Amino acid sequence: MWRRRVGSLLRLWGFWPTGVPGRRPLSCDAASQAGSNSPRCWNCGSPGGPGRENGFFCPQCRALQAPDPTRDYFSLMDCNCSFRVDTVKLQHRYQQLQRLVHPDFFSQRSQTEKDFSEKHSTLVNDAYKTLLAPLSRGLYLLKLRGIEIPEGTDYEMDMQFLMEIMEINEKLAEAESEAAMKEIESIVRAKKKELTDNVSSAFEQDDFEEAKEILTKMRYFSNIEEKIKLKKIPL
Repeated sequence: MWRRRVGSLLRLWGFWPTGVPGRRPLSCDAASQAGSNSPRCWNCGSPGGPGRENGFFCPQCRALQAPDPTRDYFSLMDCNCSFRVDTVKLQHRYQQLQRLVHPDFFSQRSQTEKDFSEKHSTLVNDAYKTLLAPLSRGLYLLKLRGIEIPEGTDYEMDMQFLMEIMEINEKLAEAESEAAMKEIESIVRAKKKELTDNVSSAFEQDDFEEAKEILTKMRYFSNIEEKIKLKKIPL
């Protein structure tokens, strides 16, 4: 009964974690193997294969190729398929790729290459944003292993955690001063750091069920952060 009541309140307040839409799950190793059988260049007909520069250009005619649908975000961003990511290196890779494929550099090229550059640029943006944030990175790692967290998972959360979320929500609803808002932000920030450290350990131990549970909790706190941002926006 209490679980149903808590779940209803969380849904009402907008703290219900959302699902993670995306393409068909594919492991990092599987992606690398699948990517080895590249199609021929659409422009000159030469084999693409591993010789394509950065996986983008034909080595013969230098025409931009279509994005590889089997390539995962970690491979694209030149990162190890791990929860621990060097964010400085990630940012450098993002800038490097955008200098290669951004649509601004293809304004005088064929329409096909213009279309491909749009797709590449969007893909690079999505990959960068996904791997930059611990929560989305962890969810993506699970998805690569065929594990997704469905909507309506409050019944799997322990009652103490759900009550903690409710209490923070009540404080947020009652907060009227800047000091009160900062106190809530501090609590949420500390909780997210603790959970991030815990999920990192879970992934290192290949304990995906534990990672799934922790990431579910992280989504609740991420939703609270969004509520805080909305409340701070002046009406």
